[in-house]
Amino acid sequence: MDYVSALVPPFVMAVFFIALVVTIVKSQGGANKAKEDAVVDAVLSRAEGARQSQASPTPQ
Repeated sequence: MDYVSALVPPFVMAVFFIALVVTIVKSQGGANKAKEDAVVDAVLSRAEGARQSQASPTPQ
C-alpha cells in the first residue's frame, strides 16, 4: 500500500496541471479576446502617458 500513497500526490498534481493547461488554452482567443486586448491597451496607454508626463517637466 505504500506505493499507492507514493503515487497519489504526483497523479493528483498532474491532473490539476493538465486541467490548468486546458483552461488556459480554451481561454485564448474567442469572444473575450477583443475585450481583453482593449483592457491591456488602455492600461499600457495610461502607463505610457504617466511616464511621459513625469519625463518632461513643464517649463516655468
